[in-house]
Amino acid sequence: MSFLDETMKQFLAVQLPIQSTVSKEGLPDIGPKRSLRVYDDKTLIYNENTGGQTLQNILDGSKMAVAVIDRDALDGYRFIGRPEVFSEGDAFDNAVAFADTAGMKTPKFAVLIHIEDIFTLRSGPTAGTRLAA
Repeated sequence: MSFLDETMKQFLAVQLPIQSTVSKEGLPDIGPKRSLRVYDDKTLIYNENTGGQTLQNILDGSKMAVAVIDRDALDGYRFIGRPEVFSEGDAFDNAVAFADTAGMKTPKFAVLIHIEDIFTLRSGPTAGTRLAA
């Protein structure tokens, strides 16, 4: 299990995260997740509003990758994890509260991403290096 440090949390708080999944047929799906944020030291969360291809890929068993990059600093992170979908409970309540405070519509689902690996995307010879748990 990998844990988020304060620098990673700050990146996620200010940069637009991009997520990716893969379909059963192996087709990649990628897109921004404006609501993606830190849930706890080892979990990310986002509000699922569309119920489209990303959700289907998750329901079909896809893992998820999330990249967050500071282009000016040439630095960033890639988080790999196992997504889990909720339509009730604490995670869903968190998503509804976030939507209310951010002026977003009420989500269809909350998705937790249980982080399994973290990689640096810092420009240079260490790019793509797995960070120790």
